This record gives sequence, C-alpha cells and structure tokens, in this order.
Amino acid sequence: MCGRYASARSRIELLEEFDVQGDRVDESLKADYNVAPTKPVYAVMTRKPRAETDAAPASDAAPASDGKASEGKAADGNVERQLRVVRWGLVPYWAKDISIGSRLINARAETVSEKPAFRAAFAKRRCLLPADGYYEWQAPPPGTKGSKQPYFICRPDHSVLAFAGLYELWRDRSLPREDPAAWLWTATVITTSAPDELGEIHDRMPMVIDRASWTDWLDPGNTDVADVQALLAPAASTGLISYPVAQLVNSVRNNGPELIEQADPVAPGMGGRSDA
Repeated sequence: MCGRYASARSRIELLEEFDVQGDRVDESLKADYNVAPTKPVYAVMTRKPRAETDAAPASDAAPASDGKASEGKAADGNVERQLRVVRWGLVPYWAKDISIGSRLINARAETVSEKPAFRAAFAKRRCLLPADGYYEWQAPPPGTKGSKQPYFICRPDHSVLAFAGLYELWRDRSLPREDPAAWLWTATVITTSAPDELGEIHDRMPMVIDRASWTDWLDPGNTDVADVQALLAPAASTGLISYPVAQLVNSVRNNGPELIEQADPVAPGMGGRSDA
C-alpha cells in the first residue's frame, strides 16, 4: 500500500514540471514531508477550462437531463492540463458522506477498473499525484522483537515521481450546486506489486507513470479500459532506490526535510512508537 509520502515541491515548480496550462490552486500548499490520508495534496489532471465544468460530471447512473457537463466529450477537444488541490482519500460521487474517503486512499491496479468505488473515475477522471518519494515500513526479522524500520523510496536523483491516481468530486447536497463549497475534490493512489528489491520492504507500492505516458494517462477522452490498463505497466515502477530513515516519520505530527534524510537502521530489539 501507500500510506505516507513526501510532496515538498512548490506550486510554481509543479506548474513548470508538469507543463500545466490551468493553475486552479487558490492557496499554495506548504512543503509536506509527511503526507498522510485526508491531507490536502496537489493533483495534475486534464479538464475542460470553462468554469461551468468545475462542477461534478455526470455519473454513470445520473440521468442525461440533470444538466451536468459530460467531461472530456467536447467536440472541439478543448481541454487543458490543470493543477488542483485535492483531499487524499477518494470519496465516490455516490457516497452518503465523506467518511468513506479515509478507507479509499489506495486502489489496486489489478482491480481498479472493476471496483464500484473506482470504476467511473478510472474511465475518465485519472490524475497524477506529484511526490518526492514515499515511505514504507519493514517488519523486524522473524523471531526478533522490535519496531518496524521506516524506509524512504525515491528516484536516485530525487527527481519528481508521478503517482497514478484517480480523482472524484463529491457534492454536499445541503448546499446550492453553484456554491464552490458544495464540491469536495478527492483522490486515491493506484498501487501495484513491488519488484523484488522493494518487495522485501513491502509487497505493494504506488504505480508510477512515466513522463512519456502522462498525456495518455490524463486524457479524459480515452475511455477504453484496455488502453488505459496498458499504461499501468510494472516497468514504470522500477528504477527506484530505498534507504532507512529515522522513526520521526512514524508520527504525522512530525514534518520537515529531516524525515527523508538517511539514518542508521533501528537496532534489533529496540522499541518505539509506529503509526504505520
């Protein structure tokens, strides 16, 4: 799974890195070296630039007469790549309340196109979640006691990672539809099997989309499930390194660049709190 990651790049850096045409961020996020579920995070997506499409698109179950815009179906192909702030933990459009989001921080690549919570978003609301790297915790060797060892996993040159993600819009029906506060933007990270060297730490990892596939992944007009699934190639999740970090990351209250600095491994038998 992916339950914690680092996202420290500034809004300006991400606008340039991801070639964003539409900056839809009202207030920049601070560098976050300990991103946890339900926190606000940056997401890159492709959407129509017109303001009226900022409302939720029609769902598979919604009647055609409800007035909602059909996302990615413009005859003129008028779409733009946008940067937005979303809440980590996907809330399906059909959810009765937002509490389900804390349980939907990850979607398995193997079943993401089939699960009711993710199926509609996988078809047309895909996004990229920028990250500097992510954390996983390795259990102590069998037969020994002690705390899990946290690791930071990133590119060798610490360049940006683009996690494969899905986003949704959930409407608070107690508010008027035209009220921006009536819409909650949320996202989930798609995960895949970890290769051998990383699988020794944890058997799952975030799916990373290579730069060459960003446009195809974000294209809301590409609704062919087989084509989209082909972009979730395991090869795009290799070439990463891992190293031990301090147990400071165990608590979501801790934040700062020291969390991703390499540290001595936890000594066997040493105790310590772990929120992982």
